[in-house]
Amino acid sequence: MASRVHKTLVVQLRAGGTDRFPVLAHLTYDAGDPFAVTAVFAHDGHVLARWRLDREMLADGLRGPVGMGDVRLRPVSTGMWQELRIDLLGDVRPDGGRHHAVVFAWAPAVAAFLRETREVVPPGREEVPVDDVVAEILAAG
Repeated sequence: MASRVHKTLVVQLRAGGTDRFPVLAHLTYDAGDPFAVTAVFAHDGHVLARWRLDREMLADGLRGPVGMGDVRLRPVSTGMWQELRIDLLGDVRPDGGRHHAVVFAWAPAVAAFLRETREVVPPGREEVPVDDVVAEILAAG
């Protein structure tokens, strides 16, 4: 059985007061990090941003508003389209505000990706090698 799931989606990005424009979102799930989904946003071969998202929070965001802090998700209906809105807050700007980007992903595609991740590691069956993590922390200290 595969221990990784990868899906590339075309999503819409809105940042810095611009209109939406298409970018690629590379979603990756690895059973070795069972609670996280890595999202890499790219355009014209350049990585724009890389975020680690909580898998359960991503699933919850398809059903209702979730998140606080740097990542917030909520479902959005625009006509016949069902989207997942992902608000990403970045570093503080010189004017004291924060960089803010909004990603709109087609919700059925995100749901299909999450179904594949659940086939690799079902919710509630995630295992974290605690002994390895503790050893890593102690070695760094």
